[in-house]
Amino acid sequence: MSDHSVVLFSYGTLRQSEVQLSVFGREVSGTPDQLPGYRLSMVEITDPEVIAISGATHHPILRATGSAADVVEGTALRLSEDELAAADDYEVDDYRRALVPLASGLHGWVYAADHDGSRA
Repeated sequence: MSDHSVVLFSYGTLRQSEVQLSVFGREVSGTPDQLPGYRLSMVEITDPEVIAISGATHHPILRATGSAADVVEGTALRLSEDELAAADDYEVDDYRRALVPLASGLHGWVYAADHDGSRA
C-alpha cells in the first residue's frame, strides 16, 4: 500500500533516520506537533533486535497524566497501514498503541506505556 494516510505521532526512536530505514524501508518526513496530557519517562529495552536497530538500551515512553500542563513535543509521521504494522512489530511489549488527539487537531496513533504500568 502506497497511500500514506495513517498518522503516527513519534517522540522517540522512530524519528531517527536509521530506525526509519530499518523499520519502514524509507526515511519518513513529518510535521512538528505536540501531545498534551502526557509526559515522557524512560524504559529499559531488552530485545536485542530493537537495541541493534536503535543503538540504545533505554527508550523514551509516554505516560498519560491528563494534565494540559504536560505536553510532549514530537513529529506527526504519515505512514501506510503496512508501515504502521511494521512499527507495531518494532515496538516492545512495554508499549501499547492508542489513537489520540494532537495539538494540531489531527488524530494520530502513539505508542504509550502499557496501562498497568508494571513493566516500565
